[in-house]
Amino acid sequence: MDILSTKENGVLTLEFNRPERKNAITAAMYQTMADAINDAEQDTAVRAILIVGKPEIFTAGNDLEDFMKSGRDGALEERSVYKFMLALSGAAKPVVAAVSGAAVGIGTTLLMHCDLVYAAENAKFSMPFVQLGLCPEFASSLLLTQIAGYPRAAEKLMLGEAFLAQEALEMGLVSKVLPAAELLAFAQGQAAKLVALPASSIRATKQLMKAARKGPVSDTMAAENKYFAAMLSAPEAKEAFTAFFEKRKPDFTKFA
Repeated sequence: MDILSTKENGVLTLEFNRPERKNAITAAMYQTMADAINDAEQDTAVRAILIVGKPEIFTAGNDLEDFMKSGRDGALEERSVYKFMLALSGAAKPVVAAVSGAAVGIGTTLLMHCDLVYAAENAKFSMPFVQLGLCPEFASSLLLTQIAGYPRAAEKLMLGEAFLAQEALEMGLVSKVLPAAELLAFAQGQAAKLVALPASSIRATKQLMKAARKGPVSDTMAAENKYFAAMLSAPEAKEAFTAFFEKRKPDFTKFA
């Protein structure tokens, strides 16, 4: 299974389990995670959600081959990635993430919708949307600006360059950086703490904290999607994807 989904001691754990492809996410994997989160929201035995990868890699982001086959078809609301992000951002129960290794593209975006985010010392984050001729997704243009401030958000989103765990901590993207060998146990311990607390109090606290940004997040997602959809069929994105599969550097100088 490319996504391992387990329920134990009040925690739903979702684990990226495709290391041979650097945990690149397919449409089927998004759907599996969306279904698991939606199921957990209705399961009173589940009191927290934990998202993890492998010690060497969190996720390389979208599987571009799968994305080219299925990612452009239909309205965004019908795609499994949208269903996953909608389930994640709308989850009433607390979500903990443990990041070890690279978190590329949506691997970083999804963290902005989690509640407690912890990183290993080897974690590396990047949002190379512009490098692919695209734009930020799923309210990352809003949330990263709120988290890190405009100057740093502009640097990370416009240049798309990778940054390490310590900078992510300084920016406020993660709450704590730990040795890789300690990360999973620590995140599991934090999830266990949430399970032991009054579930209604946790849900109310999360709802109150997110209430002010609920409308702006929804509006920003819609605006980003409008640009993203148009850019997918534009020459710049075609050049970026072609260059990726041909293993060469893209040339954007011919486009105005």
